[in-house]
Amino acid sequence: MNPFVAKTKTRKRKDQASVVIFAVATYLLVACAVGIFFKIASAGAPILFASEDSFINWDFLTKNPETLVVFEIEEGEKIRMDQTDFTEWKKENPGVEVLNEKTHAYTGGGILGPLVGTAMLVVTCMVVALVVGVSASVYLNEYARKGLLMNAIRLAIMNLAGVPSVVFGLFGFALFCLSDWWPALTYTINEERTMGYFAIPLTDGYLSFQGWGSGSSLFAGGLTLAVMVLPVIIAACEESLKAVPKGFREASLALGASKWQCIRTAVLPYATPGILTASILGVTRVAGETAPIMFTAAVADKAKLPWEEAEGNGLFWLSDVMMQSVQALPYHIYTFARLPNTEETAATQNGTVFVFLMLVSVFAGLSIFLRIFFRNKLKW
Repeated sequence: MNPFVAKTKTRKRKDQASVVIFAVATYLLVACAVGIFFKIASAGAPILFASEDSFINWDFLTKNPETLVVFEIEEGEKIRMDQTDFTEWKKENPGVEVLNEKTHAYTGGGILGPLVGTAMLVVTCMVVALVVGVSASVYLNEYARKGLLMNAIRLAIMNLAGVPSVVFGLFGFALFCLSDWWPALTYTINEERTMGYFAIPLTDGYLSFQGWGSGSSLFAGGLTLAVMVLPVIIAACEESLKAVPKGFREASLALGASKWQCIRTAVLPYATPGILTASILGVTRVAGETAPIMFTAAVADKAKLPWEEAEGNGLFWLSDVMMQSVQALPYHIYTFARLPNTEETAATQNGTVFVFLMLVSVFAGLSIFLRIFFRNKLKW
């Protein structure tokens, strides 16, 4: 006799009620997500795809944010122009009387600067976070001995995952922006801040320990985001390593492989799908953070892209790029939220949010594709 078979109608009704409750909770969550996505898409899609020349509004994606000028002329026609175009138009039409002129900050142009800044912050963050995170997870899972110290380290990593992002922002600002002992490649020495410098042979530059400046910089923001996402990456990578059967390690060691050879050939390849998934999920998290980059990297208005203001050649040029402040999509959206709510401001904000949602969706889809692709290549 099967002891798990329901013997009474009451138990059957409880079981059915449980199924209904779980189903309602699941579909309610799906409905909320679909409603949010539909709201964002319906409001933002017309901004991205409303173009007279092509299906995609390329001006919105390829221009930097500008001030939008809305005005009327004598005929009563209402005209919208970016600040740059409006200045040129006034020079070409000096006799036209401008009526009811209104300006809307950051509402004209496009979102090229925030898009590029977000991409550069994410790349900088993930390069550092993956190298440090994967290395730390390999050590914790493969080399470290079990004990109180390792338990304390794992507990600290778990606690860091719950720290508010604004705390990481203040930490990054204090450590990476205000400290004077970080090295920088430069052609000019800040005598007030430098703690020592060395001339670099065959160049006119120096390696100076003068910090990265008290203002915001791409490198400081990327490192702050890397510190913030490290707990997530370490935990996910460690779980991926634990999922690899111990028999793989034992067989590799039995054939005479060293510890590192065993990890490199018999462990990491099979943990790669999980590591990739963790990295993409980390990207989706750091791409949407506002508080950390508000203190360390982002600015509301910037006329040029980071490499357009960089000076020098080679590594000096790269160092100058990393020292530049950047715009970012999350901070750009936050800036809109502080502006007066008008028709022009709302339209640009909806378009920016829609592009940002598409960007995150692409990363999530890439995560799923890479996981399936690498899992299909592995044969256990």
